[in-house]
Amino acid sequence: MYLHLGQNTVIRQSEIIGVFDIESTTVCKNTRDFLSKAEKQKKVINVSYDLPKAFIVCAGQGTGENRVYITPISAQTLKKRIDSGVASELYRQKKGE
Repeated sequence: MYLHLGQNTVIRQSEIIGVFDIESTTVCKNTRDFLSKAEKQKKVINVSYDLPKAFIVCAGQGTGENRVYITPISAQTLKKRIDSGVASELYRQKKGE
């Protein structure tokens, strides 16, 4: 199953470690430090340069390196897509299956 994060970015749901709301989680210093460190290590992928609403931490399948995706789609909407299976349907439509 896949999850569409916006623009042309799709990730495998099996790689998702967590989906986090930017506004509520960046209040914590540990989260800010984590995101800063990931950015310095070039592990952050901005899906869009619109106002970010969520970030997704993913395990690098095969590489062993985690990635962080920053997206303008809210964590709540992403969770609904995962729970409803909409994520995979959007991916199939995009591929023309």
